[in-house]
Amino acid sequence: MLFRYKKSFEKIAMGLLSFMPKERELKKLQQTMHIYEENPDWQLFLWKKGDDFVGLLGVEVGEKSYTIHHLSVNPSHRGDGIGHEMVDKIQDIMQDRKMLATDETEAFLKKCPVKKGGL
Repeated sequence: MLFRYKKSFEKIAMGLLSFMPKERELKKLQQTMHIYEENPDWQLFLWKKGDDFVGLLGVEVGEKSYTIHHLSVNPSHRGDGIGHEMVDKIQDIMQDRKMLATDETEAFLKKCPVKKGGL
């Protein structure tokens, strides 16, 4: 299940975000978290499986589109379809907006079914 980020999830979110290649350094992680906490157009979501948060999805929302900047799954849960489930759910949340990718997320997103335009 996808949950919207809140400050009490900060350490969990930073841990999941650190699995992304460009987010490994603490200073970079803190800068990224600051963007999600301060900019209302940048939204962060966590995926909960059972009692644990095992995935993270970060989007920048525009009027007609949204860009998936961050997509991360705990390595021990990779291959379980969690990434695809997160992308499917965010498409439901974003409704008629077009899904876009960054260089970092494009390869994975091209493997996911697209519900409304995009990629």
